[in-house]
Amino acid sequence: MAADAVKPHSVAVVDANSRHRSEVSNALLSFYQVGVFADSTNALTSLSIQAPSLIIVGEQVAPHGGIRFIKALRQVSVLSRTPVIFVADRPVSELVGGARAAGANDHLVKPYRRSMLIKAVSARLNAAIERRWENLPELPRQALKDTVDAFNSMSDVIAGGEPLPYGRFSEACTPLVAAVAKNDFKSILDGVKDHDNYSYAHSLRVATLLSLFGHAAGLRDDDQLLLATGGLLHDAGKMSIPHEILNKPGRLDDAELMVMKGHVTETVKFLRRNPGIPKPVITIGEQHHEKLDGSGYPHGLKGSQLNELARMAAIVDVFGALTDRRVYKPAIDAAKALRIMTEEMAGHLDQHFLKLFQAMLLDAVV
Repeated sequence: MAADAVKPHSVAVVDANSRHRSEVSNALLSFYQVGVFADSTNALTSLSIQAPSLIIVGEQVAPHGGIRFIKALRQVSVLSRTPVIFVADRPVSELVGGARAAGANDHLVKPYRRSMLIKAVSARLNAAIERRWENLPELPRQALKDTVDAFNSMSDVIAGGEPLPYGRFSEACTPLVAAVAKNDFKSILDGVKDHDNYSYAHSLRVATLLSLFGHAAGLRDDDQLLLATGGLLHDAGKMSIPHEILNKPGRLDDAELMVMKGHVTETVKFLRRNPGIPKPVITIGEQHHEKLDGSGYPHGLKGSQLNELARMAAIVDVFGALTDRRVYKPAIDAAKALRIMTEEMAGHLDQHFLKLFQAMLLDAVV
């Protein structure tokens, strides 16, 4: 791992219930490295050697139950301060109180929605980062809080096969567009820099830069809002990509690459469940990996076949990918990223829009 790359958060799931272990693992796999354990002895030995970022403990943990296991965790020095979420099988206050007294930081009661799990985990791992948002001016603060809540809710909608509540995402992006109009957006970009949910952080950066791009191009506020909302939703299908592929260090093999590319198809399928979603938002999701020379995916569109909004989204997405820190690579500085995009991707990216984007960055970000 490169010295400046991001160390991924790891989550341990300790529960005798194999179905619940599997459900939690599948829910978190696109966000974190997940380890699972069925009994307390193996878990305690392993976790004492390599402490995770957070531990999820089920009510049923062999041989003495989840509460006894939490007490044992707190006796191990390297685990004494590790955040613990207790999952109760029943809504019994004495049970939840016992887990809290044993050292659990939070709890969930079955049945719970997938978003509740993700929100509980993210809240613990991002507590310090999100607390800093409270000190920001109103528009950036509201943009960050509204978009993270909307983004966290998306997993439930995807898992349930439900239509996307587009209005919620559009409303979440409204403070963002207003912040861009007032040149008060830099704290939004800084605010997600170290957030553990990379998919959210990348999508919000794309949404912010797309809105800024639209503002620089003279688009109306409504069009900027379409760009921002399209940016926030452009990679929704990545929630179906396993963590080990999404964050694999090194080159993906052919089979893994096919899985990764499939996120575009999944995004479009998800967005089209709601016939009321504006076409430009779907176009951004569908075409942001297309290239001018026809070598992109999923359709191999070429030249004039590429929508202008998608050309803008492709530039922002590539810039974001190059300048984001990931578990497998350090960030590239903005000037070098723009050089790569200009010199090495001339056949892929719209150079007219790229010049506009570069001028915008020199004025506003870099």
